[in-house]
Amino acid sequence: MTAEVILHYRPYESDPTKLPKIAEKAIQDFPTRPLSRFIPWFPHDGSKLPLKPKRSPPVISRDAAKDVKLYLTVSERDVKSQSYDCTVDLLEFQPNLKKKKHLIWSYTLNEQTNFGNRNKQSEKGKQHLKRSWSVSIPSSSCTEHIFPLSKKLQDSLKALNLHTLYRGRWTIEHTICNSQTLEDVWAKLNRIIRHSELPSCNATIQRHLGQIWVFCDVMYCEYVGNLLKRRLALTGKMNLFVHKYGVIFSM
Repeated sequence: MTAEVILHYRPYESDPTKLPKIAEKAIQDFPTRPLSRFIPWFPHDGSKLPLKPKRSPPVISRDAAKDVKLYLTVSERDVKSQSYDCTVDLLEFQPNLKKKKHLIWSYTLNEQTNFGNRNKQSEKGKQHLKRSWSVSIPSSSCTEHIFPLSKKLQDSLKALNLHTLYRGRWTIEHTICNSQTLEDVWAKLNRIIRHSELPSCNATIQRHLGQIWVFCDVMYCEYVGNLLKRRLALTGKMNLFVHKYGVIFSM
């Protein structure tokens, strides 16, 4: 019986004295050790078994057995037809060395250019992304000043059978920013959230929609809504949206 061995090596590993040794090690038999004799944990005399299934094994029809056999045959044929080559798409195994160097240089140059562009955008404060996030730091210092929920909101929660720990979302439209840009409001909101003045809140700006979404627990929603309107100088109505229930409250 003969076997064909294909050895892939990198240019800097082309030592003719080491390559045969690597090939020999690759085709060596795996080390084996004799297995200890199996000793069952129960006495076996060939007639009685301590474990007996309660139900009979399932029975498969001949047609179903043929279908399974056909499926396994097709699967094995597909697996055999597929060839695996670990060197596909690796630049160092390209036949043309000049082409390889050019590809590596182009890739490195593109990465450096992209990284430099990202740094310039962050330094200049340009915000080209469609949305960005601001997450609050857990703090209980401001929760002691929160008042109970209004009767209108309590009635709405009772009618919808909603718990106060549900997450709600205040939507700040660009139309209620009171001659401010959406970016100005977003910058103010980030400072408020970073100082942990909004309990359980995180926010995101949806620039392509012209909206800012502020997420909070329903139990804090009125406190958060009033603080947003006061600190951000918002004019107009904000809606509180809850997933699967829609707008449940406005202020």
